[in-house]
Amino acid sequence: MPKKQTTKNVDWPIGTKVRMVNCLEAEEAGDKIWTTRSEPWEMCGTQVVLLKGKSGGFDTSCLEVAEA
Repeated sequence: MPKKQTTKNVDWPIGTKVRMVNCLEAEEAGDKIWTTRSEPWEMCGTQVVLLKGKSGGFDTSCLEVAEA
């Protein structure tokens, strides 16, 4: 079983372009670029953010900012 990453604290504004990494969703999404539609917040001890085209909060430790 993969080890869960530690919480990542980010301060991304709405509209930040990100890429999924180190998770099952990243394998499915490939190199897709996502856009944040919320500022990060804490949910059950994990920092999450909303992504356009995806429902629910997504763990920021599985996201990285996409280079422009």
